[in-house]
Amino acid sequence: MTKADIVNEISKNTGIEKVTVQKTVEAFMETIKTSLAKNKNVYLRGFGSFIVKQRAEKTARNISKNTTIIIPAHNIPSFKPSKTFSTKVKTNVK
Repeated sequence: MTKADIVNEISKNTGIEKVTVQKTVEAFMETIKTSLAKNKNVYLRGFGSFIVKQRAEKTARNISKNTTIIIPAHNIPSFKPSKTFSTKVKTNVK
């Protein structure tokens, strides 16, 4: 499902114009991105949590040059679904 599909589905279910729904979805995603960039987690009860995970520094190999490189510690965004969300997905297996 793409962002356009989500906008169409919300518009169809609520009767709100697609342009308004599009702006709302874009603002929602931008708010989450901004919050995670500031190292603040986003919790949506019944859906899940957008969290920032910290990766430790590690040593890796550059295969083409056959050298060792060090990847510095960094943060990555992550999503952890709620238990009710996970249960719903698990029980709808066909």
